[in-house]
Amino acid sequence: MSNILSEKRGPVGLLTINRPKTLNALDVATMHELDAALAAFEADDAVRAIVVTGAGERAFVAGGDIADLDSRQGLAHYQQFAEVIHKLIGRFERCDKPTLGAINGWALGGGTELLLALDIRLVAEEAKLGLPEITLGLFPGAGGTQRLIRQIPLCRAKELMFTGDQITAAEAVALGLVNRAVPRAGLLDETLALAARIAEKSPLVLKLLKRTLRDGLEMPLPQALAHEQAMIGLVLDSRDAHEGCRAFLEKRKANFTGA
Repeated sequence: MSNILSEKRGPVGLLTINRPKTLNALDVATMHELDAALAAFEADDAVRAIVVTGAGERAFVAGGDIADLDSRQGLAHYQQFAEVIHKLIGRFERCDKPTLGAINGWALGGGTELLLALDIRLVAEEAKLGLPEITLGLFPGAGGTQRLIRQIPLCRAKELMFTGDQITAAEAVALGLVNRAVPRAGLLDETLALAARIAEKSPLVLKLLKRTLRDGLEMPLPQALAHEQAMIGLVLDSRDAHEGCRAFLEKRKANFTGA
């Protein structure tokens, strides 16, 4: 049975990490499958938004495969595991299509690190998040140290990583780490519905907007503002921008084609 289930729900691509017996832990084979499934959705023009979730009710991703980690020394880990997971999570972060997480349970270690690369994150009310690597004599090594300190206050990021403590969904919302907590029974439906709403927008404009946000985050403000000015100029060269304006003036729904 595949470790990754991939299906289309209209314009939304749904990726399910399917290792419930291991709480959807990420091993190398699973990461390669997830990378390939994401690449397929990126290349499919019919898919305009992508949702990621975990199989079962206990875990989104409970972390990396600890037995796999324990079997490797430094260089082998760097070459055979770390490069794979960094490539995978970086691919989600750089994806031009909106990505959403339906965080249905524990998101620990690599699960939180994957979550940090998704655009929008909805979590089940019972979910727990955290970076417990310090309790294993490790620290987050799949981008967690750097992405977390850029997304929540530095002192709180340090506390989470230094203690390895888990936080509740409500605490994650309060920190701004996730968008909102919802009842688990309706989590996937609500996430898919939000993805479908986003998928109605211009895929071209969403792509350029995501690039503006991503690139600008790494720039000083004056350069970021100049970058935004240039990118909105590109948008105004698109048919979708003028279709949206005409639809507003004509009081009808816009038909965005991505051109």
